[in-house]
Amino acid sequence: MKIHLFSLKNFNRIMEPGNHSTVTEFILAGLSEQSEFQLPLFLLFLGIYLLTVVVNIGMIILIELSSHLHTPMYFFLSNLSFSDLCHSTVITPKMLVNLVMEKNTISYPECMTQLYFFLIFAISECHMLAAMAYDCYVAICSPLLYSVIMSHHLCFWLTAGVYILGIIGSTIHTVFMLRLLLCKTNVINHYFCDLFPLLELSCSSIYINELLVLFLSAFNILTPTLTILGSYIFIIASILRIHSTEGRGKAFSTCSSHISTVALFFGSLAFMYLQPSTVNSMDQGKVSSVFYTTVVPMLNPLIYSLRNKDVKSALKKILDRQAYS
Repeated sequence: MKIHLFSLKNFNRIMEPGNHSTVTEFILAGLSEQSEFQLPLFLLFLGIYLLTVVVNIGMIILIELSSHLHTPMYFFLSNLSFSDLCHSTVITPKMLVNLVMEKNTISYPECMTQLYFFLIFAISECHMLAAMAYDCYVAICSPLLYSVIMSHHLCFWLTAGVYILGIIGSTIHTVFMLRLLLCKTNVINHYFCDLFPLLELSCSSIYINELLVLFLSAFNILTPTLTILGSYIFIIASILRIHSTEGRGKAFSTCSSHISTVALFFGSLAFMYLQPSTVNSMDQGKVSSVFYTTVVPMLNPLIYSLRNKDVKSALKKILDRQAYS
């Protein structure tokens, strides 16, 4: 096991030998320790990742090329696809490499970098889904004022706020993780560098870190969840007042796809982060993590495109244009 000595006063520099040592290279335990599962898992997650990349990049390009998709709803959707793509790319390629290597290692700087960018896009996605729910609420409950309320200015600042919250939350978690002395073992009981598995390695007090995880997770999970629930309460009430069966069906279709992925994403996040680390089972946490790191980033663009007539129409027009060109 590679180690070097860190001074507690400055974690950014290698100092004189002291009383403690910190691990500089970790071994990722992965999803399964049974070797016969490595190849099937590699093929499964390779397929999921390739599909994630194709559908998310495809969604971004489609929205960019189709002028009639240049609306607030699709502006948020293209940002969600960007977030999903980055979110998955931070985790999955390293996991795939580790599945085919005998020793699943990651250096300390790589681990902290992965943690930082994972948290940025995970937190951003939480708030992006809330922004999309608000957009859906305005579209259904105030259709005549939609273009006035959801102006380009508001959409820009909502999106900027989403990423700012992601950067702030990630920076806080990472800075407080860097101050810890990780010296108990060099084995991370997970398939990527996540908060709770890293806290298990600390020889320092993790009390502040655990409070931050619970507080910031509550803010970044519960606040968007309550925003989404509130939006859909008003949406459902508004839909029930629609006399036309066709209009009611169209309104339900517009937002139903949003609800399914939101429930899966926030449910798996809440299971992982909204409980103390002493209660959290990492074996169950790994399964939960698979949903919000790999499954949801793949499902989001698929559900929105398969259930959305505008997206299918735009795709058909582009394909027809290519066929006749």
